[in-house]
Amino acid sequence: MMHRLLRALVGTLACSASALCVALSIVTETLAAADTVRVGKAVPFAWTFTPIDVGIEAGIFARRGLALEVTGFAGDARLQQGLVSGSIDFGLGSGPGMGFLAKGSPAKAVAAMAGAPMNMSIVVPYASTIRTIDDLKGKKVGITTVGSLTDWLLKRVVADRKWAATDVTAVTVGGLDATKAALKTSQIDAVVVALELGYAQEAAGQWRVLAPLAPFAPDFHTHVIYARDELIADKPELIERFLRGWFETIAFMRGNKERTVEITSSVLHLDKPVIERVYDEQIGIFTADGRFDPKALVVLRQSLVEMGILQHVPDDSVMFTTRFVPVKF
Repeated sequence: MMHRLLRALVGTLACSASALCVALSIVTETLAAADTVRVGKAVPFAWTFTPIDVGIEAGIFARRGLALEVTGFAGDARLQQGLVSGSIDFGLGSGPGMGFLAKGSPAKAVAAMAGAPMNMSIVVPYASTIRTIDDLKGKKVGITTVGSLTDWLLKRVVADRKWAATDVTAVTVGGLDATKAALKTSQIDAVVVALELGYAQEAAGQWRVLAPLAPFAPDFHTHVIYARDELIADKPELIERFLRGWFETIAFMRGNKERTVEITSSVLHLDKPVIERVYDEQIGIFTADGRFDPKALVVLRQSLVEMGILQHVPDDSVMFTTRFVPVKF
């Protein structure tokens, strides 16, 4: 609608040589030529996925000729389903989600977007008698979906404690509303969730952050950016533009805390003091250029087998491509 309005203005204004007319013509052509790109977030409530919103609000993707449509999913499995069905072009998901690609999902990770999981935690009800990680033995712990980042991290905790796989019961809870209900009704004793949600609910006297999870995976890719195989084959230039927009946004966020907090607190509907704390603790999670860390990839490959997600160590070529990284913008 906007580009039609601008076209009308350009057509009716009698200003053939004026700066205003030239400016309007440029804007019109840019908007008319914008490519619509559909982007999925594994979950809609994680701060680490909000750079997409910041980039839209700051006009960064628009300057790359991209018009973004963003959808939130209820976990990595649902995100991969979106990639399989073709309902999204790009996915913002987890490193462990690359296991789905080895099972035939028609996509590849095209950039590493985040390192160790400094954004993830285990939380319990505020009045819970659970006080340490060791108290989780024999308990039911919520995850978003099987094969997701939350599932993987819970398995890492179990492996770190040298417990049997049956010593903790993983319960799929899906989205945020279902998670809150499951904790409130004692269907689960704890849940793996984004740290900012833990902080917000702790301030409200509902949840208590039991432990951050970064120490359980210091060499890791918490999140990666996925692109459909069809897009990689037919529209590599579109992928390059999208990635430049993403990493330009990360640079913008690093240099503009106040604006970033303003946008992301509005997106997540969380108080600014919570997001300011999250910004300080999590801004360092993002990679600057999308490069994959060899140490993190070793952990991911081996763990997909160790955790029972895959039967064999997957070949790199089915999980990711380094064709588009490092990203320069």
